[in-house]
Amino acid sequence: MPADGKSDMERIGLFSEMGYITIGDRYVSHYMRPFNEAASKNRQMLPGGTKTLSALQAGYFEPQFVRIFDGEAYSNPVQLRRRYRLAESKKNLGRAFLPSNGDKLPCGLGSYYGTIGGPYAYFSAQLKAKEKYTSPGKNFYTNPGKKGTGYGYANVTIGEQYPHAPEVYEAGRIDAKKAQEEHRRLVKGGPFKLKLYPREYFDVNPYFNDHPLPPVKQQPPGKKIAPPFKPSSPAKKPGGMKGGTFDPYPSHSADPYVIKKSKAVTTNKGGRIFHPPPGPKSRPITSIMTLNVIR
Repeated sequence: MPADGKSDMERIGLFSEMGYITIGDRYVSHYMRPFNEAASKNRQMLPGGTKTLSALQAGYFEPQFVRIFDGEAYSNPVQLRRRYRLAESKKNLGRAFLPSNGDKLPCGLGSYYGTIGGPYAYFSAQLKAKEKYTSPGKNFYTNPGKKGTGYGYANVTIGEQYPHAPEVYEAGRIDAKKAQEEHRRLVKGGPFKLKLYPREYFDVNPYFNDHPLPPVKQQPPGKKIAPPFKPSSPAKKPGGMKGGTFDPYPSHSADPYVIKKSKAVTTNKGGRIFHPPPGPKSRPITSIMTLNVIR
């Protein structure tokens, strides 16, 4: 443990505190700081410039053309194909097979030249003799349908035309009058009336009364209440003048000021100050999110 202060274990919970790497460095603000500051200082890598592609060797990286193979043999692909065909032809036992006669092609549409069996009578294009067609006869004749809807047109329906019926003037009013007279004849007595007083849809006003109000009752004379008691002078509030107190100024205390005795420092047998054992200390730990990212 150091002579003065606390140890690293007591301060941060570690055996020894890690060293610092920025002691004495000047503070550099990150505001308006270039991304790659070293790229704008000192001499940078200087290439030899761009080269123009040309047929000369100067347009390539190497000063001279470098071959992939040195001393390889020259081969002619046409000569190799001829040698391969000659080697394959020596494997034949005889001459090449030739048919006795080539295929014969027809000379026109409908020609059977070159076929095996010749023409067939079933596929002949000549017309065969047929009997003359005789009509089976006509069916019975009917008149065509007459045009019109039938309403307001005569001789359009199946039967005869509509018979004429005279129309009475104001036939609807006469029929209604006859129906009303027949109804009155069947009615017995007068109309049915209820003896119940009809009520309104909503409740009656409970504060409305038809009867006259009774005369107003006179109240008996009440007793007079005496006024409340008020002191002659209210209590005075304490202030700088000490008004309202028994004594104008507080009494002086004659007790002298005595310095309290200080306790003796508790030491051990070696004469050192006693320090209680420290409790559990917290130490820096890695968060759960960082552990999941690392995993």
